[in-house]
Amino acid sequence: MEPEPFTDMTLLHNKEMVMKVLKISLIASIVCSTLLGTNAFASSHREAPNITRFPTLDSTDFYAFNSYEAGREDYVTLIANYIPLQDAYGGPNYYAMDPAAVYSIHIDNDGDAIEDLTFQFNFTNELANNNQGIALTVGPADNQRSVSVPLKNIGGITAADQSAANFSESYELTLVKGPQNSGSATALTNTSGAMFHKPLDYIGNKSFGDSSAYASYAGQFIYEFNLDGCASPGKVFVGQRKDPFVVNLGKTFDLVNYVPVEGDSAPGAGDQGGFPGGITQSVDNDNLMDKNVTAISIEVPKSCLTTQGNGTIGAWTTASLPQARILNPNAKVGKTEVNGGALTQVSRLGNPLVNELVIGLKDKDTFSTSHPKDDTQFADYVTHPSLPELLNILFKDAVNQTLGTNIETLAPTNFPRTDLVTAFLTGFAGVNQLEMVTPSEMLRLNTGIPAKSRDMQSAFGVAGDDLAGFPNGRRPGDDVVDIALRVVMGRLCYPIPVNGTDTDLGICTSDDASVGNVPFTDGAPVDATMMMDHFPYLATPLSGSK
Repeated sequence: MEPEPFTDMTLLHNKEMVMKVLKISLIASIVCSTLLGTNAFASSHREAPNITRFPTLDSTDFYAFNSYEAGREDYVTLIANYIPLQDAYGGPNYYAMDPAAVYSIHIDNDGDAIEDLTFQFNFTNELANNNQGIALTVGPADNQRSVSVPLKNIGGITAADQSAANFSESYELTLVKGPQNSGSATALTNTSGAMFHKPLDYIGNKSFGDSSAYASYAGQFIYEFNLDGCASPGKVFVGQRKDPFVVNLGKTFDLVNYVPVEGDSAPGAGDQGGFPGGITQSVDNDNLMDKNVTAISIEVPKSCLTTQGNGTIGAWTTASLPQARILNPNAKVGKTEVNGGALTQVSRLGNPLVNELVIGLKDKDTFSTSHPKDDTQFADYVTHPSLPELLNILFKDAVNQTLGTNIETLAPTNFPRTDLVTAFLTGFAGVNQLEMVTPSEMLRLNTGIPAKSRDMQSAFGVAGDDLAGFPNGRRPGDDVVDIALRVVMGRLCYPIPVNGTDTDLGICTSDDASVGNVPFTDGAPVDATMMMDHFPYLATPLSGSK
């Protein structure tokens, strides 16, 4: 569906800077990955200086999509991944959520860039036996001691028997209607009446059995929850999953140490018939192949997320901490610190790649603490993005020499970048644009566009003639690096397939993007078959030990 042209020039003039900032950020990140052959913009892994000090609050990726599990067509799934770069063998303590933090998934359903609904998660960590832990009797009969064990489990754990667990995490789920800091909060309850719990991480096969056994165990932690005003309950799962994002972190951030254009005539062809020396598709290009994450996943009826508008929502995730933290110099279990004061946002993520590759180093921490309604403060990064120009300086001569061309610039020349503004800051009219348009950085999802089953999805989303994919929301199998990279370099200045027909979007021309039709790629393949076809969709985590 061809987006309608802008008719409100005042809105465009006043709001476009924000749209550009985010777009450029996305563009910059994508350009970096594309021109330089990126495989590595781990969507939000350690993206800002301050967040590196708070790994438990570091959001890695965010997804919002119409559920494609059979029989769940009337639901939306939202997934916020946290704690990046988890080594499966990361014992003995593995990866617990921060009990002082508030993890949130926000929904804007009217287009003013202010949350109308917020799902809040608050975690509690406990040892067994009333927080005293499991103890073993050690020593002979005349000299025995009850000694606490050093591990999170003392034996095998199954779906039927979890008595060997020495540690557990539970959480409260709250719905806030209106702005998070001033709206009305309601505790959401498990339909079974029990507490919400998070499964232990996949310590290894001796502790949990093989992957199938762990999947059975973790499946018991998928809960239904009641939602006032909803005819049907929602679903929730919090637990460790295989990191679904694919990225070549090392080479990408080593000044893009590879050629980011498809080296075969088609992905996976193996014929070296593409760009000379270009990168080819291989799982070996994915530095996250052996990493896990912790996923916060909810599934909610569409009717409970949307308003009377056009059925499109905006969504993002944040994590916050109290302003003050006083450490206990004599730390004990559950008493390591005292936290107080107003909640302060530490992490923020909507669209992938923004903070990593668009926002300047001096403002990355500011972006992490900011809100979509205030995104105009980053306008310079959108209106005058530095990354495309940097990539052009680094690679133009090499491209011209390789191809025997005389391309004046690799970077798109249409300023302002209305193509990026549309893709990332306002959405496409008739596809994923909210009824009220407020340029801001968030995922936008049209709940009325039917989901496609896992086997029918295109990893290239909208650019692959699949309106149910990125940037109309984001599914786990969408190759956002390749998509973003191509869009940043001007793909939308060329016709794209819409319902099987090449369509000129009319927001820029091929003259604006000298390499806009080039198949940029990071060489790290991803598609929906790498995920499950049912909630919570992300694959079972990797085992810490075979």
